[in-house]
Amino acid sequence: MENKIVDLNPKKSWYPLGLFNDQVLESVFLFYLGSTWQQLSDIGECFDTASRIDERNEYSWSDEWTKTADRISALGDDCLKEHHRLTAGASYLRASTYYRAALHRYPDPANALVKQLAGKVVKNYQTALTLLSVPYEAVSIPYMNTHLPGYFLRAAGKHPHKAPVIIFHPGRDAWAEDNLWIAEYAVKRGYHCLLFEGPGQGKVIRLQDIPFRPDWENVVTPVVNFLEHYKGVDIKKSVLMGFSMGGFLAPRAVTTEKRIKLCVANPGVLSWTESIYSSLDLLIPQLMPIFHAGNYDLFDEQLKAYMEENAFVRWGITDELWKHGASRPSELLLKLQQYSIESTVKNISCRTLVVDGTGEEFSRGQAKKLYDALICPKDFLLFTEEDTGYLHCQPGALAICYTRIFNWIDKYIH
Repeated sequence: MENKIVDLNPKKSWYPLGLFNDQVLESVFLFYLGSTWQQLSDIGECFDTASRIDERNEYSWSDEWTKTADRISALGDDCLKEHHRLTAGASYLRASTYYRAALHRYPDPANALVKQLAGKVVKNYQTALTLLSVPYEAVSIPYMNTHLPGYFLRAAGKHPHKAPVIIFHPGRDAWAEDNLWIAEYAVKRGYHCLLFEGPGQGKVIRLQDIPFRPDWENVVTPVVNFLEHYKGVDIKKSVLMGFSMGGFLAPRAVTTEKRIKLCVANPGVLSWTESIYSSLDLLIPQLMPIFHAGNYDLFDEQLKAYMEENAFVRWGITDELWKHGASRPSELLLKLQQYSIESTVKNISCRTLVVDGTGEEFSRGQAKKLYDALICPKDFLLFTEEDTGYLHCQPGALAICYTRIFNWIDKYIH
């Protein structure tokens, strides 16, 4: 009889966590769990919230995160009444995160509750930074006939001349507030940092009702104009950093905005159009041929029927329609055709870091396409399962993300 060798210690994967059947919820949950690294959340509070979420109820995600946020915000109130500034600030900081989590997958963006929760995000966050003595400036960046909100943090130490600046914006789902770690580590390294949101993002879509636009250079240029005359900022040593969908938007901006010295695209995306179209084709393969044939009424009709049967697709399409200012799915997909830099990528001249991960879920293959298409000085940074940063934007692995991206900035900023 042949003896079989049994591996008593098979390799185990730490992800997925196994908390949700919906893999997107798994990814979003890990994002907020990973925020514990920057003290924006806490482990027990995250897992406790997850344990209460009923995936059969499409409002349960938002409801349970709101309950947690309300409880922790009330804790902040109690701490403040007893003059415990630090613990009050820490509580408000986590509460703000949980309010953002509640809004991450809210089924009805037109509901008045969306603006109410967004207001609580800002109030808790800014109160927290003040109580924690974080030296930030809430700024309003002139943009068209309105403004874009941001947080400016000054470089630590004395700078006899001017210091470099990191300009960061999120992507489709995150907020500027989610990335406090970028600002905190930037200032420690002697950089100023501006965290801001543009059209379609965070507070801008929820409180100002301004949807995404593809020509992101017309968003970034007003930001650079604002910083160019900001005290102590060396705009000639500026870094534009975009995460998630920002991995497309940031490279799009530097196709024409030439005052940026370094660009970080995490993950890099050459064509957001192709990424979305491919995802939809995998999800509902019978639909995209109808769209490509130009039969938009039939496409909208069949997708609407599918949305009625599938809560995830219903949320996803509703959310995209809202954030892009489209009234019907076919109009959305036509708008998304403008989100590609295949014809203009050759115009990028600043040194660019293209980030990718072996477990990239949402724009698989796009980073390599962007890297190959670039003719400027460029570098490719691949995160792997071994270093734990292999998922989309390195959730749960911010330490290694910070180490490698900031080391690259240090190397090329001067």
